[in-house]
Amino acid sequence: MFRKELLELLLRGPRSVADIAAQLELEPRDVEDDLRHLLKSVRPNGYRITITPARCRHCGFRFKADKLHKPGKCPLCRETWISPPLIHIESPEAR
Repeated sequence: MFRKELLELLLRGPRSVADIAAQLELEPRDVEDDLRHLLKSVRPNGYRITITPARCRHCGFRFKADKLHKPGKCPLCRETWISPPLIHIESPEAR
């Protein structure tokens, strides 16, 4: 049931792991494992997954898209002003 709720949230629009955790009243670390499993399981069913990678707001460095949690520091400028990665799922009917 939890992954179904997770899918419905992500179909509504882009969300960060922290946003999802807050809406479901869970810890972000508890959401991330289920989110990774959901992303693997919906792709073969025709859903389109878009992950906007985390980005340093100070220097513009973009992190890899496979990181779903917000990094602590930028590896280039060492700043902590990081925008979190956003995950969005688009249903096959929406295209």
